[in-house]
Amino acid sequence: MNKRFPEGFLWGGSTAANQVEGAYNEGGRGLATSDFARLVDAETRKREGGFEEREPHNAATKGMLADMKAHPEHWEFPKRRGIDFYHTYKEDIALFAEMGFKVFRMSISWSRILPNGDDEIPNEEGLQFYDDVFDELHRYGIEPLVTLSHFDTPLHLAEEYGGFLSRHTVKAFEHYARIVLNRYKEKVRYWLTFNEINNVLSNPFTSSGLIFDGPVNPLGQNSYIGHWQEKFQAVHNQFVASALAVKACHEIAPDAKIGNMLCRLENYAESARPEDQLQVLFEDHFNWFFTDVQAKGEYPYYMKRFFDENHIHINMEEDDMDNIREGKVDFITISYYMTYIMRYKGDTVPKPTGRLVSDLKNPYLPKSEWGWTVDPIGFRITLNHIYDRYHLPIFISENGLGAVDHVEEDGRIIDDYRIDYLRQHVEQLHEAIEDGVDVFGYAWWGPIDLVSSGTSEMYKRYGMIYVDLDDHGSGTGKRSRKKSFFYYKKVIASNGADLENDIAY
Repeated sequence: MNKRFPEGFLWGGSTAANQVEGAYNEGGRGLATSDFARLVDAETRKREGGFEEREPHNAATKGMLADMKAHPEHWEFPKRRGIDFYHTYKEDIALFAEMGFKVFRMSISWSRILPNGDDEIPNEEGLQFYDDVFDELHRYGIEPLVTLSHFDTPLHLAEEYGGFLSRHTVKAFEHYARIVLNRYKEKVRYWLTFNEINNVLSNPFTSSGLIFDGPVNPLGQNSYIGHWQEKFQAVHNQFVASALAVKACHEIAPDAKIGNMLCRLENYAESARPEDQLQVLFEDHFNWFFTDVQAKGEYPYYMKRFFDENHIHINMEEDDMDNIREGKVDFITISYYMTYIMRYKGDTVPKPTGRLVSDLKNPYLPKSEWGWTVDPIGFRITLNHIYDRYHLPIFISENGLGAVDHVEEDGRIIDDYRIDYLRQHVEQLHEAIEDGVDVFGYAWWGPIDLVSSGTSEMYKRYGMIYVDLDDHGSGTGKRSRKKSFFYYKKVIASNGADLENDIAY
């Protein structure tokens, strides 16, 4: 069998502005919700019993945001400094080009363009920064794939309007989308609306800037259960905002393509009991719901009962469903990291697990140091499920392994564990394409070490490029190539045909 991928397949990597840029108060940028995500470092995890077992560290508390603003010295906010991509983008993009990237999936910081999120006139210095980044990518023949909103709602919109609880934020998002679409229509051919839009149910702060318990929740709400009305209202408003951005893209840049982005959760039943299979169906419905609306342009039948039995009433404006119907995405984008085991919970209506890491262990799968199962075959399964459901092209915008890297005395980082993870997933990606699934690109999450989304630490590293910074920002910031850097370079050069780990390093 020919192991090469389709001609023109887009190999590359993926980052987010709030995890790499830094320079949170430079270039006219305004504050975003992500600027108040505190550090939960290795010592904290150890003290609190490990990543899986500890109590949620990020419950909202009244007055926390006020204290963060009044006494920033009491807190650490690593996302404010990121890895300084704002100043090092030329060096970093040169390393991406050395690996052979065909695509770089990145995001624009909304508050860098509109400091308050709803300003009438955009910040020219912010617009010029992304012009410079896109120009640098094109200099190396790298295609930018750009996310409009990746977990960094402007703080003003979160504090004053409750984020996407308000239609004001919907209008502000459309205004922002039109500004950047008009500005970059000659430089960007691929766009995404919201990153991992389904995470609004588990982490409404990062996903949509909601307010709970008084202040803006500076750390996220780690429970699915409760606040159903507010969460699903925010979801609906994001659907409308996404659809308006899709329509704007088709109008302003008709040759461009714009997609959604789903954190894809593939679920297995714990047993052959029909009740466990039913729980999987419930979980799948909650996952599919987001893409069903964005790709099919309608609310799926299966949500009506859940809304009715949980007294959820979505407030819609007259033309909302017309916009959703007319604003269907051109392609599907997913992140894929792991699979889950599900057991029937005795409910007659779907209630999702409410945790990123399932309590149920799969005895057939290894786990990462952070408790995430490693399931390459699940990757093939989920790609088939997605394509069978939508028959739209698929882009893999995130896949990767977070691990603790050890620097050898000679400076080398021999991360064979990352190479093994990549090899196994690329093998199954190829199998999915052979199955007939239309996948046009693959982006490794965090090709360069970055600040973790969930814990704001550097200790958990995904990169093929090492960044000499620790959890507290100490270090030189120097970039260096891990063994996986050279392995991925070989994979890309062979268009996926050569997956042997025979790298001399």
